[in-house]
Amino acid sequence: MTLETILLAVGPGDADRTDELAETVVDVAQPADATVVLAHVFTSDEYEEVLDRLDVDPDGETGDADEVAARHATIRDLMAVLDEAGVDYEIRGSVGNHGQTIVDLATEVGADRVVVGGRKRSPTGKAVFGSTAQKVLLSAPCPTTFVRGEE
Repeated sequence: MTLETILLAVGPGDADRTDELAETVVDVAQPADATVVLAHVFTSDEYEEVLDRLDVDPDGETGDADEVAARHATIRDLMAVLDEAGVDYEIRGSVGNHGQTIVDLATEVGADRVVVGGRKRSPTGKAVFGSTAQKVLLSAPCPTTFVRGEE
């Protein structure tokens, strides 16, 4: 199986694990000469909050989810690492339920691998609060790499 496209999906809780995510995706993408799709997934409420914080007109040109994602600090940090490593990338922004939207994006971009971050949770914590990473691990159309953040 060739590795051409890697989806690196981030959300609001990934700012503290950017280094681990970047290292993982560079280690996989660089030798394969794969393109990384940097995707920031927002719920509707998160997206509205970001638009307000960035003072973006949701109906204007800069209200596009891809443009908003490109302005997000986590994506900019990842872009800098990929630029330095010489890894090609594109940026995608999407609004919806985190887990299902990541799975849908993986299908849409034809991802050969998905990389997601998360933190350790007890089985009870997953049952009560759900787990984006668990949804992606179980439903993605391709292999998924889970990157656990520092405790």
